[in-house]
Amino acid sequence: MSPLFNLLLTGGPVVWILGVFSIVSLAVVLLKIWQFWGQLKLSDRSAEDAVHRLQEHHVNEALLLVKGAKNPRSSAIRDTLETLNITGLSEAQQREEAFRRARGRVLELGSQLRILEVIATLAPLLGLLGTVLGMIEAFKAMEAAGEQVDPAVLSGGIWQALLTTAVGLAVAIPVSLAHSWLERRVENESAGIQDAVERVLTLAPSLPKAQAKKQDAK
Repeated sequence: MSPLFNLLLTGGPVVWILGVFSIVSLAVVLLKIWQFWGQLKLSDRSAEDAVHRLQEHHVNEALLLVKGAKNPRSSAIRDTLETLNITGLSEAQQREEAFRRARGRVLELGSQLRILEVIATLAPLLGLLGTVLGMIEAFKAMEAAGEQVDPAVLSGGIWQALLTTAVGLAVAIPVSLAHSWLERRVENESAGIQDAVERVLTLAPSLPKAQAKKQDAK
C-alpha cells in the first residue's frame, strides 16, 4: 500500500477533498500557462510593431500585423481600428466601444483565476476543520476510556487530527503563490492592453481611415 494511499485513509474525508482541490488547482494552473504562452502568445511583439506602423501612418501594414493574432494586445488594437471605422458613432462613443472590447479581452485573461483564489482560501480552513473534528473524536475516546486512558492512543489520535491542517497548508501555499503570479501577469497584460488602445485612439485623428476601411473590406 503506497504512502499516499495511507495518507488518504488516515486523513479521512477532509484529506480526500483537499486532494481533489490539489488536482483541480494543478489543472487550472497548467491550463492558464498553456493559454498565456501557447494559445494567446503573451510574449508576441506584433502589438508593439503594429503601433510603430501606425505612428508612421502605415495603417495597412499595422492591420496585417494584428490580423488573426491571438495576442490580447494585438487583438485590442485590431478591435480599436475596427471601432474607428464604424460609421455613425461619435468620437466619445468610439472610445467607449474600444474600451468595452478591451475589457472583454482582460476578462478572458482572468478567467478561472477565481477558482485558485477560492481553493487557496478554503484549503487551510478545511484543514483546520479536520483537525478540530479529529481532536473532538480523540477527547471523546479519552472520556470513554475513563481511568484506562492509553497515552499512545491519545497521541496517535492527535497527530492524525493535525495531519489535516498540514495537508491544508500544503495545498494552500503553492496554490496561493500560483494565483498571485498569474494574477500579476494578468494585471501587467491588462495595463498593456489599455496602453495599446489609448495609443491607437491618440493616433486616430491622423490615421488615413480610407486605407483602414479598404483593408478591413478585404
